[in-house]
Amino acid sequence: MPELPEVETTVRGLRRTISGLKIKEVWTDLSAKDKRQKGAIANPKYFRTFRKQILNKKVLSAERRAKNILINISGGKTILIHLKMTGHLLYGKYKFEKNKWIPAEKGPLDDPYNRFIHAVFSFSNGKHLAFSDARKFGKITLLPTKIAHNSKHLNNLGPEPLEKRFTWQKLKEQLQPAFAQGFGGRRIKTVLTDQSIVAGIGNIYSDEILWRASVHPERKVSTLKEKELKLIFKAIKETLKKGINFGGDSMSDYRNINGLPGKFQLHHEAYRRTGEKCRKPNCRGVIKRKVINGRSAHFCSVHQK
Repeated sequence: MPELPEVETTVRGLRRTISGLKIKEVWTDLSAKDKRQKGAIANPKYFRTFRKQILNKKVLSAERRAKNILINISGGKTILIHLKMTGHLLYGKYKFEKNKWIPAEKGPLDDPYNRFIHAVFSFSNGKHLAFSDARKFGKITLLPTKIAHNSKHLNNLGPEPLEKRFTWQKLKEQLQPAFAQGFGGRRIKTVLTDQSIVAGIGNIYSDEILWRASVHPERKVSTLKEKELKLIFKAIKETLKKGINFGGDSMSDYRNINGLPGKFQLHHEAYRRTGEKCRKPNCRGVIKRKVINGRSAHFCSVHQK
């Protein structure tokens, strides 16, 4: 699933490409009976309303909240997109042939990972924003801009880890109430991926954060010393910024809006390096993999304690 760096990379691309353009048409072939998609374009009835409300509206801005993309348009509406497991957005010129959308020109958009087009926005400049999603778990819906951040989609999210106001004290504050609720018994790997504690961190970056902080993923939060929590805080900032600098992680499906893969997967220290030697200087450990609460965790057998 795309995490904070991948979604942030996507949003920065949207700001460069679709800001100021008008939406001239929208298409989807999604049709789900899943009740969880009732308020999304995968529901045919909802899609008809969605289409009417966004046609001829101008794109004002794009922003990110956790793993969600928010495209603010004129008329006081916001298009919310969650990429889920395999979704990513692609910008360029497309054409509709043989009942499917394909790139109008040769290039990165032809990447095999980009062929699962299930929604397309057509813009006033003749170009398109296509939503590729192999597993079709992604969500696209419409919200009033004024209440978007307080909607059911976003209101239970934790603080943004790259904002200036996310300080060491804020991280500690997020963890403290949980101790009183018995939350301290949960493993730090699980806590880091809990979107209500800190927004945007998933499987890949939690492994990399804990490797950098020298903390074992199975450590209970209640056993972590203040020094260790400070190392985790520092690692959160550094690792997520590194992910953005490398354009996200494309170990799996993710591609940026130009159809190109990110490069963070070339710099993994722990994630999916099972059996390989630890790269920490003077460490003789080997990267191991273990399932913790249903999630794979990759860690060094020696320096992560």
